[in-house]
Amino acid sequence: MGGADNGEALPESIPSAPGTLPHFIEEPDDAYIIKSNPIALRCKARPAMQIFFKCNGEWVHQNEHVSEESLDESSGLKVREVFINVTRQQVEDFHGPEDYWCQCVAWSHLGTSKSRKASVRIAYLRKNFEQDPQGREVPIEGMIVLHCRPPEGVPAAEVEWLKNEEPIDSEQDENIDTRADHNLIIRQARLSDSGNYTCMAANIVAKRRSLSATVVVYVNGGWSSWTEWSACNVRCGRGWQKRSRTCTNPAPLNGGAFCEGMSVQKITCTSLCPVDGSWEVWSEWSVCSPECEHLRIRECTAPPPRNGGKFCEGLSQESENCTDGLCILDKKPLHEIKPQSIENASDIALYSGLGAAVVAVAVLVIGVTLYRRSQSDYGVDVIDSSALTGGFQTFNFKTVRQGNPLLLNSSMQPDLTVSRTYSGPICLQDPLDKELMTESSLFNPLSDIKVKVQSSFMVSLGVSERAEYHGKNHSGTFPHGNNRSFSTMHPRNKTPYIQNLSSLPTRTELRTTGVFGHLGGRLVMPNTGVSLLIPHGAIPEENSWEIYMSINQGEPSLQSDGSEVLLSPEVTCGPPDMTVTTPFALTIPHCADVSSEHWNIHLKKRTQQGKWEEVMSVEDESTSCYCLLDPFACHVLLDSFGTYALTGEPITDCAVKQLKVAVFGCMSCNSLDYNLRVYCVDNTPWAFQEVVSDERHQGGQLLEEPKLLHFKGNTFSLQISVLDIPPFLWRIKPFTACQEVPFSRVWCSNQQPLHCAFSLERYTPTTTQLSCKICIRQLKGHEQILQVQTSILESERETITFFAQEDSTFPAQTGPKAFKIPYSIRQRICATFDTPNAKGKDWQMLAQKNSINRNLSYFATQSSPSAVILNLWEARHQHDGDLDSLACALEEIGRTHTKLSNITESQLDEADFNYSRQNGL
Repeated sequence: MGGADNGEALPESIPSAPGTLPHFIEEPDDAYIIKSNPIALRCKARPAMQIFFKCNGEWVHQNEHVSEESLDESSGLKVREVFINVTRQQVEDFHGPEDYWCQCVAWSHLGTSKSRKASVRIAYLRKNFEQDPQGREVPIEGMIVLHCRPPEGVPAAEVEWLKNEEPIDSEQDENIDTRADHNLIIRQARLSDSGNYTCMAANIVAKRRSLSATVVVYVNGGWSSWTEWSACNVRCGRGWQKRSRTCTNPAPLNGGAFCEGMSVQKITCTSLCPVDGSWEVWSEWSVCSPECEHLRIRECTAPPPRNGGKFCEGLSQESENCTDGLCILDKKPLHEIKPQSIENASDIALYSGLGAAVVAVAVLVIGVTLYRRSQSDYGVDVIDSSALTGGFQTFNFKTVRQGNPLLLNSSMQPDLTVSRTYSGPICLQDPLDKELMTESSLFNPLSDIKVKVQSSFMVSLGVSERAEYHGKNHSGTFPHGNNRSFSTMHPRNKTPYIQNLSSLPTRTELRTTGVFGHLGGRLVMPNTGVSLLIPHGAIPEENSWEIYMSINQGEPSLQSDGSEVLLSPEVTCGPPDMTVTTPFALTIPHCADVSSEHWNIHLKKRTQQGKWEEVMSVEDESTSCYCLLDPFACHVLLDSFGTYALTGEPITDCAVKQLKVAVFGCMSCNSLDYNLRVYCVDNTPWAFQEVVSDERHQGGQLLEEPKLLHFKGNTFSLQISVLDIPPFLWRIKPFTACQEVPFSRVWCSNQQPLHCAFSLERYTPTTTQLSCKICIRQLKGHEQILQVQTSILESERETITFFAQEDSTFPAQTGPKAFKIPYSIRQRICATFDTPNAKGKDWQMLAQKNSINRNLSYFATQSSPSAVILNLWEARHQHDGDLDSLACALEEIGRTHTKLSNITESQLDEADFNYSRQNGL
């Protein structure tokens, strides 16, 4: 199709006679070439003597025109109609700045008229959608938005939505809107909206179908109301009662989450047991009455009936004839008229009985005295029930015997020439209970008396055998403060080691600090299990803070309520006025054997007024903080600094505290004695560090690897005993081989060490090896055996290390080196998993693969849930040597090509170097 001239020159056959201008009755329309079919452009004008097409500025050859001429009957004017064909090849061969176009030019006697330009385009519709709709899982009444971007096409495709292959009519359902940029919007999801949705795109060329998107409207389960508490399961004594609820309000549907929390709650209950009354013994008979009768009575007080118990059965009073039925006529008793011989016989019998009683008492006194003298080698003078049971009683002196000037009596003047000691095994609780015989209430009356310590803290009352102490006051003899050294011998010079700790500072807290900026870092309290992770970006740029962390080493300020016990140290982090943009991770060790069935564990925070408030229960849902409870530590995500601690409330008797048991040994003042100290401490690294520190002060040596003891909350006490002592080499003082700790002292130890001491004596100085067993067991509970095999000579003793040194090298680490995951890889993971995925392979699956299965609503409130999850992973795996666990989780999810398990140390260093260089570090 061509023209002889590119200008406005008219064809040769165009007449130029005057007349009216042509008027177009029909103008050419825009057209689309479908496949290879040509299109026809048509125009009609009157009066028109000639009509020609001009395409892309060039005249179409007149041979390509098809013209028809007619007469308009109403006006008598000549009407001319012309059309041409345009092929696909013509359009494809045109390369201009605009679309292919054609225009009609009509002539009359007056001149020419031009029609509108009609564009001609090749119609098509590509196969692939620019964006397919993605499947969604939404809660009921949530909003559903399905995006659809149809394939590119000319003309533009129209979009229609199908649900389960049926067209969706948005005009009939006000809840559905399909007008917004081809997207399907369901304002409030209903259960009936679940289904397969397909986006249909169509134009004049073809139709295209998108991939189907599965929409699941789920219902999360909700708890019903709690039932009433059941009756106590035992009629009397300690038992439990429970209440329950069901996940039916509503029940979970379509994969909705099951209710979080416990379906059954148990609490302990104590019912007073009924006590039936029992009779006391009968009283003595009364004197004979004038009626020849005497009486005796008894009372129902052994014990009296309590708590609904039965009253005693039988009579409370009894009478009988006192003259065997022999009464004289004037009603006088027969004994009043007995002959004189009968009265004399009665007197002889009475005096004989009294004499026999006096002889028996004298023999008993002599026997007791001889026995006590035979035991004087062991310093035993006063023995009470605690010596037999091994009880952990505080110092308790017996009532003073009158006339004995050696016994303590505050009303008597002290005799400065005697020494006093106390017998009975005593186990003390650190730190204050270990002040051996130092309180003014014990020693002020006899302040100048020497205390002689023998066997397992066996102290006896007796005359001093050392004249040099008579009447003298030795400064430093009685230790004060928190002295934990009890008559031990220094291992170097073998001289008596009695230290006065009044000159030593009292330790109240363990503290570490570090300066952190925008890059974050990690602060570790060496050998305590306590650490703090400051994430990258938690501190604004250009800012830096000196952050500190400390552990309260004094008496715990958190006082337990009821059955609640302290399970962790009190940890303080600060400064309190510092704010962070991303939650930091605080790791606190605990001593509970974690089980939601037996424990209810709480995180508590101390207020500025010094009171403790509950932050959350570990099993609760919360958006303010997050607790992840591991077997030996709790990792807490927080946004404010302060003092925190973990407490636990036992739900059943099967609740277990983990205790670490260890045995230390050292020489005594007496060169033949050797002291064994057995410790039972809560299984937290910090609590055991306290023991190690104290033993280093005393020159103690760890004799066996510490072991774990599972101590149940079943109210049964703890027994500690020494077994298998070589019989002809060593001996232990009487009544000290087994000692017992009451349940409450162990269960409510509040992170304070508890210890028992045993003193062994060698028969000869040539004995240098000690072999025995220490048995620590809970009655009706767990048992551990510590095997002692040691040399009492320091040069020959094998050293057992207290702690691994991995914690203590770098207490504060800042910047990239503090984190296991390089920052560049961390960014890629967050970018990948923060984006929702139709198959659910997003941050929620990342959390589940890292054993974070509850309280996911906390992460949903964060700007980058994946980053917070990775921070929690960093806190949990600070001692791990590699990234295998995270790499396996990512590979299982399958949304990243990063093989973290294959990253070498050099690659990590390179990634850190590149990151530091980009940030100008």
